[in-house]
Amino acid sequence: MAYKISEDCVACGTCIDECPVGAISEGDIYKIDPSICTDCGTCADACPVEAISPE
Repeated sequence: MAYKISEDCVACGTCIDECPVGAISEGDIYKIDPSICTDCGTCADACPVEAISPE
């Protein structure tokens, strides 16, 4: 089960640097590739606006 990024995302970039497998891509709202995500939760812990949660 992958994590997802909600529309609350402010595209700050914090999560990209934290993802150990490179599953997050940039954009107006960042996206997590569920086929790469290992469900570690590191991105959710790092998100300053709490825009990342389990899918």
